[in-house]
Amino acid sequence: MPDMLVKLYELPDNRELLKELEVKGIRIIRAMAPNKHKVLEFARRNFGEHWASECDVAFRNNPISCFIAVNSDKEIVGFACYEATCKAFFGPTGVLESHRGLKIGKALLISALQGLREMGYAYGIIGGPEDAVGFYAKSVNATIIPDSVPGIYRDMI
Repeated sequence: MPDMLVKLYELPDNRELLKELEVKGIRIIRAMAPNKHKVLEFARRNFGEHWASECDVAFRNNPISCFIAVNSDKEIVGFACYEATCKAFFGPTGVLESHRGLKIGKALLISALQGLREMGYAYGIIGGPEDAVGFYAKSVNATIIPDSVPGIYRDMI
């Protein structure tokens, strides 16, 4: 799957989306160090060891480069990392299947990409988005990077 490129200086405003989610009892917040174990366990249990490893790296950044979606019971229902595997890279990201379709993924995506923009990047890279190319194109106008296969994950073991 090819990588995708996002113009960080043209990100959509997500303030209304965040308000809409809050009405539904979902908050998008930057992860905090005391919650690292919960976030890593969530990623590991729902999305696998590789994503949990990348998420662990995000907790070593300052500020922590991971946003989480939390419901009204303070349970994690989604997460999005950036600047974990490579500089200027978005991901990994995941939302519980039971919470998909509520625009949580879009809110996490934009929040994380805003984090990249705040770091001074003009462009962000979405590495190997698999079946989500349409989602990224629609949500943030991401475009396919030609000749980006197999990409940085080719040496993953």
